[in-house]
Amino acid sequence: MDGSGTAAATAAGGAGGTGSGDSGPVRLTQLSHGGGCGCKIAPAKLQEILKGVQLDFGSPELLVGASTSDDAAVYRLSPEIALILTTDFFMPIVDDPRDFGRVAAANAISDVYAMGGRPLLALSVLGMPINKLPAAVISEIVAGGADICRQAGIPLAGGHSIDSPEPIFGLVVAGAAHPSSIRANSTGRPGDVLLLTKPLGVGAMTTAIKKGLLDEAGYKQVIGTMTQLNTVGTALGQDLRVHAITDVTGFGLLGHLLEVCRGSGLAARVAAGGVPVMAPAVPLAQRGVFPGAVERNWDSYGASVVVGAGVEPWRRDLLVDPQTSGGLLLAVDPAAAEEVLAAVRAAGFTHAAAVGRLEAPAPGGPAAGTVVLEP
Repeated sequence: MDGSGTAAATAAGGAGGTGSGDSGPVRLTQLSHGGGCGCKIAPAKLQEILKGVQLDFGSPELLVGASTSDDAAVYRLSPEIALILTTDFFMPIVDDPRDFGRVAAANAISDVYAMGGRPLLALSVLGMPINKLPAAVISEIVAGGADICRQAGIPLAGGHSIDSPEPIFGLVVAGAAHPSSIRANSTGRPGDVLLLTKPLGVGAMTTAIKKGLLDEAGYKQVIGTMTQLNTVGTALGQDLRVHAITDVTGFGLLGHLLEVCRGSGLAARVAAGGVPVMAPAVPLAQRGVFPGAVERNWDSYGASVVVGAGVEPWRRDLLVDPQTSGGLLLAVDPAAAEEVLAAVRAAGFTHAAAVGRLEAPAPGGPAAGTVVLEP
């Protein structure tokens, strides 16, 4: 972050710990080469890495595994209980250590909600450059994670730590649900309406923080969005009219929607102008203020997206922008879409909106595993 004395610089870095000597406040984002879900390995590179690696050995109790790139693994323990297991961790997305811990924890717990489950407990994943960060700063990061676990009603029951060259924090989270309440990302149906529960813009706004381009109000808004727990997912998993759920994180809205399309054997249409975006992100996007992951994401899956005439490049980039602890993307029976949307908004997700629709592939139309982006 440039030290230009902006409100954003104060908001994002003012709570950081103090290093030794005259080094000044610790800037967590300066200790890592990436941050948040933008740290994810690009989809195409990940596919290359995993190509030919057998991950699933055909256990009949494994209800959701690695084959559909879902948010968590699901293992049936009994006819009444399915175990949900996930892990998520990354490098700092903001400088405030407590906020970093809170965001990382909310992001990890979200995977359980995205499967329609309820979280049970968490373990921390902690890697820190102990020769560069004071113990008090590291303690604040873990305390931020504990804050969110407490908010979710689960214990932070332990974890593992290493001395690493860059700061890393996240959680392993276990959850549970009735097997009938599990909502995968591969069970969408033709005609389903796509609902998004949180606005986009996280990648653009957190990049702006590092450049000193976001004011204090914008900082509070993006932190508030990232730390809002996706608790509504538990109830949505019990609604038979909700056919599929995923959360929108490092691959952007289009990347995670493509996973839904591929897993479900469907195509999708998205109205770019109807996708909710945090207001400060719009002028930033128009100026091209984005993390490098936007380009990596588009290079990975852009060939599967048809961009219609009239879709501005900056708006397309917002739909590729990596979201950290983003919202849930729902595939809902069209007859129930308005009712489900109203319930989601009533649960505190006031920016939730219908953003598109799934459709069956047809001759002359979009192929399965593709997204058509319309104005």
